[in-house]
Amino acid sequence: MGGDKGPLITIPAAIMAVNHLPGLHLILCGDENIIATELARLNISAQDLAQHKQLSIFSTSQLVEMDEKPAVALRTKKDSSMRKALDLVHEGKAQACVSAGNTGALLSMAHFVLKTLPSVERPALISSLPTHDRNKHVFMLDLGANVFCDSHVLYQFGVMGSVLAQQVDNIENPRIALLNMGEEAIKGSDHIKQAALELSENKTINYIGFIEGNDIFSNKADVIVCDGFVGNVTLKTCEGVARLVYKKSENIFNKNIVVKLLTAMIKPSLKKLFKSMNPDQYNGASLIGLRGIVVKSHGNANANAFFSAIVEAVKEVERQVPEKIKNSLEQGLLS
Repeated sequence: MGGDKGPLITIPAAIMAVNHLPGLHLILCGDENIIATELARLNISAQDLAQHKQLSIFSTSQLVEMDEKPAVALRTKKDSSMRKALDLVHEGKAQACVSAGNTGALLSMAHFVLKTLPSVERPALISSLPTHDRNKHVFMLDLGANVFCDSHVLYQFGVMGSVLAQQVDNIENPRIALLNMGEEAIKGSDHIKQAALELSENKTINYIGFIEGNDIFSNKADVIVCDGFVGNVTLKTCEGVARLVYKKSENIFNKNIVVKLLTAMIKPSLKKLFKSMNPDQYNGASLIGLRGIVVKSHGNANANAFFSAIVEAVKEVERQVPEKIKNSLEQGLLS
């Protein structure tokens, strides 16, 4: 029920997901009447739904508003679509929760319902961004779950990010970097320098040092670590720049008949370029460090972007990411 447009986006994305992934079953949590109406608009009747092996509805009576305070939502919205989706994961009736709803409420509820893994101080939002190499991307965390992080929390983020990169992208020895205002060891705040020291002392991970903002897309690192304030601002800036480039290019390509003719010749290549830069395909930030899988979609995501978030959740279920992070904890990597 969450996001700027709710079921108008999430339901078409769900249909897209079950059509592309035959083994997937989605439980649609929310107002049953609204969900049924949207399904009917997509030519799926109640009778069709009863026979559908990949879709079911879990009816709820409450909705977490996008501007609702997390503490209020946690206390008063126990029958909301968001809370019940997380409850289903906690009870083992679902393997992952995907939501486009209120980020603060989702973080609070997920932390309360699912709890963090042993030794993890705070969960973090992690997502992927494109790089200069079109076949690779870079993971970045934290993207907004924690406004400020001390050195040890940043260290834990580095370890958890390394595990995620190994499991989701099959990278044998992921390169871990700290986002900083310079590459020199003397640059940055005291907690950034201390985090660098802790990461460098852990020989089981491949810490490569500091990285600057202009190298985020350079493929110098597989995982970039920062606090939630810096990460969220960086992510939104990247998305804005990508859309700016796309719009500016559209204007140039439509300038006159000669440019239009030249554009027609290179259109296939341009489509591939813009597709690789499209923020929608990178939608879906994972809340790692919990005892279950939670994927947060942008509130303004379209159906294709929300579909990408569902696909991300499926990958993490298949690779058993929380279990792999837990195994790293048991080996003492986060102590």
